[in-house]
Amino acid sequence: MNNLRILLIALGLMVSNLQFAQDQPQTEEPSLDKGTIDSQFEFVYRKSGNYRAEGKRYEVVRTLNLDKLRKNVRDSLEAFNKNKAELKATIAGNEASIASLNDKLAQTTANLDTVTEEKDSMRFLGMLVSKGSYNLIMWSMIIILFLTLLLFIYRYRNSNYLTQEAKVRLAELEQEYEDHRRKALEREQRISRQLQDEILKYKKSK
Repeated sequence: MNNLRILLIALGLMVSNLQFAQDQPQTEEPSLDKGTIDSQFEFVYRKSGNYRAEGKRYEVVRTLNLDKLRKNVRDSLEAFNKNKAELKATIAGNEASIASLNDKLAQTTANLDTVTEEKDSMRFLGMLVSKGSYNLIMWSMIIILFLTLLLFIYRYRNSNYLTQEAKVRLAELEQEYEDHRRKALEREQRISRQLQDEILKYKKSK
């Protein structure tokens, strides 16, 4: 039963070693000391005898050859498992390296995005804003300041005009007052002279 299992396993390995077996020189003599598992089975088959019993054909294999073949199959399985483990370790290492590279790539991409954002942005009042928003804010402030300046100039000129107009009106009022005072003084002097003349006339009439 164990021999049958070994034979089945060996047949499975035979498929994996088929390409290697095809690459071997066709003139190589089969042997249990070298060659593929397939060639070793071929060697055992050639070295075996056969007989018939009850209408069935049987192959007679030397125990020495069978033990040697079993050992070779086990060695091949161990080498296969070792190679498989090494490949798994290599794959795991490669996956870890790929994961590390992906992390570094993501970090580099994030840093690049940050640098690009900072390059295309400016700080305003401690906040990072895009250049477009910054220019919009600055031009809005400039326009507001310009409109404020125009309003100040308008109010200043209007106030200056009103002040000049008030000064003119004040000067006119002062002139009117002076004329009125002068006329009143002249009228008072005229009345005083008339009164003095009347007094003199009155005295002369006595």
